[in-house]
Order: sequence, then C-alpha cells, then structure tokens
Amino acid sequence: MDLGTTQAEAGTQLNIVCPHCDTVNRVYADRLADALCGDCAAPVFTGHPVALTDGAVARQIARSDVPVVVDFWAPWCNPCRQMTPVFEQVAAELEPAVRLIKVNTDVDRDLAVRHRIRGIPTFAIFKHGSEVARISGAMDAARFMAWVQANT
Repeated sequence: MDLGTTQAEAGTQLNIVCPHCDTVNRVYADRLADALCGDCAAPVFTGHPVALTDGAVARQIARSDVPVVVDFWAPWCNPCRQMTPVFEQVAAELEPAVRLIKVNTDVDRDLAVRHRIRGIPTFAIFKHGSEVARISGAMDAARFMAWVQANT
C-alpha cells in the first residue's frame, strides 16, 4: 500500500471496463495500475490511449468509475495528428486515474453525431456517464494536461 493511501482508500473498489473485451471489473483503487481483466487477463490500463468503437465507448462512459477522456479525431485532420503525441503523453502520465479513448469520427460517424461533434479534434470528459467538459482544437501538452486535471 502507498504511504499516501489510507486503509479505507485501499479497500475501495472501482468498476473498470476492460478496453479489450468490455468486461466490467471490480478493482481495488490502490491496484488499478497493475489490474488484469478477470475475463481476458489483459491489463485494464496500459498507459496508452485505446481506440474504441461505438458500443465499447458507450460502455466505458456508462460503467467506468474513473473519468473517461475521449478524443474525437480523423486521420486526415492535421490538428488531430498534432494531438496524437500529446494524447499519448497524457495517457502515460494520468492513467490509471483516468481512461483515455480515441474515436475515429470517419469510422464512427453515428457516435460523433450522438455526441454533437461539430469540429475535430474535440475532447470530452465523462464522469459517471455524463459529459462534464469539452474543448476543441490542438493545444500543447501542458495546456491539455491542465484542462484534463481541472475537469477530472
């Protein structure tokens, strides 16, 4: 147990959705970084954003007890490509406290329409199934990290 983690926090269990098989796992809060899926045995956090499609994104948003940051992007979009290393860096630094997901709006047009995506890249943060923050456009790592931390 971390020195900064109390016994009560260590015993807290969180719902974490596996990005590989969509299974909802109950994981102790102090063991998120090393958690393996109870169904497929894959790590539930890898320190990298995960590319997901419609149903998997909805399940992550609705069932995850950690905030979910979604990057709505497209491969032809230059600002989206500029944000790829920034999104990677933030995932490496903030997981498992947050889940970072990439949604290709060319592939999942219906998902983009449902979430009222008007321009890309657009980033949205969800907590307990509800959108709590949104921002569009490319930005540097420090600004993006500050935005995520201020809203999670």
